[in-house]
Formats: sequence, C-alpha cells, structure tokens
Amino acid sequence: MMTNLWPSTLVPTGPRLEASSAATTVAGTKKWWALGALVLAVLAVGVDGTVLSVALPTLSTAMHASESDLQWFSSGYFLVLAAAMLPAGLLGDRYGRKKVLVTSLALFGAGSVACAYSTSVAEFMAARVLVGLAGAGLIVMALSSVTVMFTKAERPKTVGLMSAATFLAFPIGPILGGWLLTNYWWGWVFLLNVPVICLGLAAVVALMPESAEAQRPSLDLVGVAASAAGLVAVTYGLIKAGQDGWGNVGALALMLVGLVLLVGFFAWERRLTHQPGGQPLVDLSLFASASFTWGVVLAVVPVLAMLGILFTMPQYFQGVLATTAMGSGVRLLPLVAGLIIGAVPAARVVQVVGAKVAVAAGFILLAAGLFLRALTSVGSSGLFVGSWMVVAGMGTGIAMATAMSAALVELSEEKSGVGAAVLQAVNKTGGPFGIAVLGSVLSADYLGRLHLSGLSATAAAAARQSVFGGVAVAQKLHSAALLRSVDAAFVHGMDLALLVSAAIAVVGAVLTVVFLPQVNGPAEEKMTPGVPKVGGVAGPRPATIGAAA
Repeated sequence: MMTNLWPSTLVPTGPRLEASSAATTVAGTKKWWALGALVLAVLAVGVDGTVLSVALPTLSTAMHASESDLQWFSSGYFLVLAAAMLPAGLLGDRYGRKKVLVTSLALFGAGSVACAYSTSVAEFMAARVLVGLAGAGLIVMALSSVTVMFTKAERPKTVGLMSAATFLAFPIGPILGGWLLTNYWWGWVFLLNVPVICLGLAAVVALMPESAEAQRPSLDLVGVAASAAGLVAVTYGLIKAGQDGWGNVGALALMLVGLVLLVGFFAWERRLTHQPGGQPLVDLSLFASASFTWGVVLAVVPVLAMLGILFTMPQYFQGVLATTAMGSGVRLLPLVAGLIIGAVPAARVVQVVGAKVAVAAGFILLAAGLFLRALTSVGSSGLFVGSWMVVAGMGTGIAMATAMSAALVELSEEKSGVGAAVLQAVNKTGGPFGIAVLGSVLSADYLGRLHLSGLSATAAAAARQSVFGGVAVAQKLHSAALLRSVDAAFVHGMDLALLVSAAIAVVGAVLTVVFLPQVNGPAEEKMTPGVPKVGGVAGPRPATIGAAA
C-alpha cells in the first residue's frame, strides 16, 4: 500500500479510506502529476485516431485492404467507442474508477501492439475493436477522475488542459505519422502509443486514488444494451450519410432505428428512476441541473463548428496546395496554438466573467474566425490562413473547456463516472453528425460548380469523387483549365461549409445566453468537513476513496 502518497489527514479505516472530500484526497502537487498522466493518456487516444487517417494508404497496400475495409478501420473504432461510453461509466462507478482506467490503459497498449503486428484485415479490425473499447474507458474515466480529484474552482483549468491535449493530437498525428511512414516500418505509427501508455499507466498506479460509489449500482443490462445499440445505430447511420449522402435509405433507416432505441432507453431509465429500489444506468436527476444539461449540449456545439475546419483544411492543404500529410499537420499548428491559448486559461476567465459570458464569448470568437475563413480564396496567403485559424482556435478552446466544466461543476462524485460518460457519448456522436452535414454541404457545392465538359465518363466520375480525384484527372490530362475548375469548386464548397459552421457557432452563442446559468468560478472551494456539496446542496458523503489500488 502506498499510503505515503496521501495526506496525513486521512485516517486508515481498513483496506479502504473515507475522506471528507474526494477533491482533497491527493495532496498538493500530486494530483497535478496525476492529471499529467491522464493528459498523456488522452493525448495517446487522440493521436491514435489522427494517425490512422495518414496510415490508410499504406495499410491498403500492406494488407491488401479494399476501400470498404479502409472505411471500416475508422468506422469500426468509432462505433465501438460510442457503444462502450455509458457502460464504461457504470463500471467505473461500480468497481472503481482507477481499476477501470488502469485496465483501459493496459488494453489500449495491447490493442496498439496488435494493430502494429496485424497481418490481415480481420486481425487489424479485431485490434481496432479492442482499441475502441479501451479508448472509451480511458476517455470517460479520465474525465470522471477530474470530478473526483479536483474542486469546482479547479475543474475549468483541468478540463482546459485535457482539451488542449485532445486538440494537440490533430497536428501531432499527421506530422509524426507522416515522418514515420516516410522513413520507417508502418507499424511504428501504432507502437508510438506504447511508451506513452506505459508512462501514463505507471503514473496512474502511483499517484491516483481509487474511488467508487459507496453503494454499488446494479448492472442495468437492458439500459446497457439499449443505449449501446441506439448509439451504434445512430453513429453508423451518420457515417453512411456522410459517405453516401442524406438520401441514402439505409442511412436514414439506421438513424431512425437508433433514435427509437434511445427513446426506449430513456423511457426505461425513467421507469427505473421512479421504481422503489431502482438503479438506472443513467440517473435522470442529473438533467435537473441546468448547468449539467446545457453544459453537455453546448460542449458538443464547438465540435460541430470546429469539424468544418478539421474536415476541410487538410483537403485544402493537400488537394489545392499540394502539400504532404506531414505538411498539412504543420499548417494546422496555428489552429492548435489558438485552441491551447483559449482552453488553458479558461478557469481564470470563468472566475472573472462567469461561465455564461465565457462560453458566449468563445462562440463569438469561433464564429468570427470562421467568417474570416469564408473569405479564403485559392491564392490566400499563409499569414491570413494562420491568423483566422488562431482566432477560431481560441474561441473553440474557451467555449469547449468552459462548457464541459459547467457540466462537471455540479456533478456529484458518486455519479461522476456515468455523468462523464453522458458528456462524452453526446460529444463523440457530434463528430459523425458534423462530418455528415458539412461533408454534404461541401460535396453538393463542389459538384455543382465543376466544369467537366469534354471529359470521358470515367474521368468525369473520378473528378466528382473528391478534390483529389479531380486534381489527379487534371494532372493526367495536363489540363490547367480543369485544375482551376477543381480548385475553385472545392474552395467555394469549403467556404460554404465553413459559413454553416459559423452559423452553428452563432446558434451556440444564442443558446448560451438564453439557457446556461451564470456560474462564477470561486477562488476557493469551501466545504464543511465531512459534508461535501452534492449538486450544490450539502449532503452525506457518497463515495469512498481507497488508499491505493
């Protein structure tokens, strides 16, 4: 037992310890070192997702994978991630958040090794499923641990740091992955996760306290099955809509089935909530807090708006400007710099102006950056592109970090696992939805502005597929006119998609002003010893904290 790591104010009561407040369990700088381990783990998950997109062409050759296989390499991961979010939160609350986090880290490392040494499509898909399961537990438990270890006043800062790690993965994946693929064996793009995971695992084991709900929640198997099936169906439907268009009957049917399952899930949870002794997977009383409810909703809005940039800019850099994947990652650095500048000091901003003003200001900055982006032309300078990316990044960082902390600030410790899972499940579903919507806008405008007269049916079909297909046809035919048409059509479609993103940010600002409570960040968390605040009301201590794993 590593009792020397914990404050002397905690009195041993057997194998487990009772603390006056979970947020004071880790003394001084130790909890910040523990946060560093969580940030590394979140960074590893983010890099794994972004590096895969760079590695797909190589995997196609190495494993003789079809286009459909390549789509499933990405889609399968996101489907498992969506399905496992809520069960991961329940397992953390029931068996211990540290246990679930350590297990998830170990499985993520094992899955990364399995990806690197896969020799067939089936082996790689199985490894991606394992990585998805582990990633869900890791993301949910990392966010849940913030609620357990840190006070309300500290949570905006911790969420800002974790958000910065997530954002940093966007350029690191293409830059590092592109360099490794250019110079070394492709398996290294997955093995690079292993040392990061090992370091994070050691730090979590040594520094993070165990915590779990005092009364173990029952395993709501009906709720687990309905929520997982519903989230998978909605997510897969959105992925298909992004690939095949919103007119695809299969995609619409999947989304409808998923929504029906989710409605049934909430009806079942409501029944359990009002049933004597019932223990639902999601305690619907969480949504009685306007701060939690609107924090969850508003945290996904920056994702929808930011995806306009993350979806279109790599295509612009590589398709129109003809940069490499690594060069595209380098050009995303101004965006990441803005994200970090906005996210890290979010706690101080909240203390000065309150959550409502901070989130609204973040959305306004994001919208301003996106409106500037819509003025980008084929010949826009790198300085102009970098400038609006910094502005948009700052707005996203402030809005997302503050909205997430607003959702967490009133979250009681005993429900931190499932509460974090709800936040992350909504957040992760927003990704496929944003790509489907913005991808449809870009594609429709791109196709409507292409000039393909005089081309054969095969060449015209290739040009319609994407900007990369259009560029390839133009280069093969040595047609400068076709190249100009492809570039201009794509840039106009991209500008239109980003105007839609800007409109989403404006809607986010309006929703913030109307619905988000004005929560000011206190300089100190004041608690009566032994009687912590739960949902803003003093109550009995609900969660237990262990001295060691």
